[in-house]
Amino acid sequence: MLFNSYIFIFLFFPLVILGYFGLNHLKMYRTALAFLTIMSFWFYGSHSIRYLLILILSMLINYGLVMLMDRLSQKTARLLCLWSGLLFNIGILFYFKYYDFFIDNLNTVTGGSLPLLRLALPLGISFYTFQQLSYVIDAYRKDCERYSLLEYAAYVSFFPWVSMGPIVHHSEMIPQFRDPVRKTICFSNMSKGLYGFSLGLAKKVLLADTFAKIVTIGYGDIGGLNTPSALLVMLCYSLQIYFDFSGYCDMAMGIGSMLNLELPINFNSPYKALSVTDFWSRWHMTLTRFFTRYIYIPLGGNRKGITRTCLNILIVFLISGIWHGANWTFIVWGLLHGTVMVCERYAKYLRSRSAADSSAASAAPAAKSADSEKRRLQHFTPVKWLFTFVFVTFAWSIFRAESLPQVWQLWTQLFTGGFGSIYAPITEAFGKLVEISFLYRLDFSGLMNAHTWLPVTVFTLLALLGCFCLKNTQEKTEAFAFNKGKILIVLVLMLWSIVSLSEISEFLYSNF
Repeated sequence: MLFNSYIFIFLFFPLVILGYFGLNHLKMYRTALAFLTIMSFWFYGSHSIRYLLILILSMLINYGLVMLMDRLSQKTARLLCLWSGLLFNIGILFYFKYYDFFIDNLNTVTGGSLPLLRLALPLGISFYTFQQLSYVIDAYRKDCERYSLLEYAAYVSFFPWVSMGPIVHHSEMIPQFRDPVRKTICFSNMSKGLYGFSLGLAKKVLLADTFAKIVTIGYGDIGGLNTPSALLVMLCYSLQIYFDFSGYCDMAMGIGSMLNLELPINFNSPYKALSVTDFWSRWHMTLTRFFTRYIYIPLGGNRKGITRTCLNILIVFLISGIWHGANWTFIVWGLLHGTVMVCERYAKYLRSRSAADSSAASAAPAAKSADSEKRRLQHFTPVKWLFTFVFVTFAWSIFRAESLPQVWQLWTQLFTGGFGSIYAPITEAFGKLVEISFLYRLDFSGLMNAHTWLPVTVFTLLALLGCFCLKNTQEKTEAFAFNKGKILIVLVLMLWSIVSLSEISEFLYSNF
């Protein structure tokens, strides 16, 4: 089941609202939480009963290890439980996600012929495994309270995040499940949540899925692309993954709001970033938080000198690349981001050293120098933004590719493909959209037939401007005021998106 499906919008979620708040109204609080958990099982199990059994087994084993750890006092025994939890969670992730990748590369290196398992990847396994890892590690550190099995099951399986995140922390969500104030319908939260959900649904259905058509055509015949077409395909994938993930995050937070639950912000206008470091403080924020808390800081963080700091950053981004997928493209993508972040961190270190060396100067010249530096940085802000966006877009082209040779082929077409019209299958597919057909009926046919590249180019540029200039959904919902204008926006976006749901498409991050 997907958020962008008829069954979710018209059946599943209305049942969740009625059942959850209805049971809470009768003060059947544990029954209400059990109902929410069962509905989450239905949501997840609709993809595959086998995947649901894997989720439940994983949940029971992790909960059992934590309960056992809680009863043990000897450090050695507790450490054994911790390592058992780490090996189990990493092992199940390796088995389903990386085993074939490992064996395939081993066969390539050794010339062997070990068989591949060709297992389908259970939905959201990377997300719920990381959540459970955090619980096991925090239990070893004695940094969490005891939860009931029902509370833990609701936390792990809750449908807004089980398949694609955010990677939530037990300490920020389970207390919300317990809070009696949150068990009564709040019409303010309901209206804000519906507003956020409608914006997210529109991003996914009307924008991300439209860009997906262009990207699929482009990557399906890279050799046929010229320079403008290759550039368009790269920009369109950058926008597809942006609106796809942003749309999911908006819908998840909207669902949470309607249930009086505050999910952590996971997406904060990342294409407004002025550096790669800034980008990762805005994109998939809960994943960055997890890596920082459970990998970067235990490795030493930035406490052991600049060389160790840079090494720790590279290790984190290597793991990030591997987490996203079992392919060398993801590993290269992760290391590329890590390398640029290392350069940014080292440049910052050199600037701080330079500032420290000049600290003996008088106060007035120092102030003058600070003002000069501030003006210089302001002057270069557009350059920093442009570099960041161009780098991220090139890196996304690696992320999307099926192999490294395919990336090289795309970049070759970008720089040597020559100029000319946009690849005809792209403009033809875009011209078949209902919205474009409507423009033809408004007597724009002459203009669009004379310039077939115009509709797709204008659409892409407008989407880019929206990323760079408009407020994000969090900012809009925080300033939300229930009025006729907002009602009209919600109705139009919901109706437009629902009418466009003829082709149900999965979210990109459900593959990770």
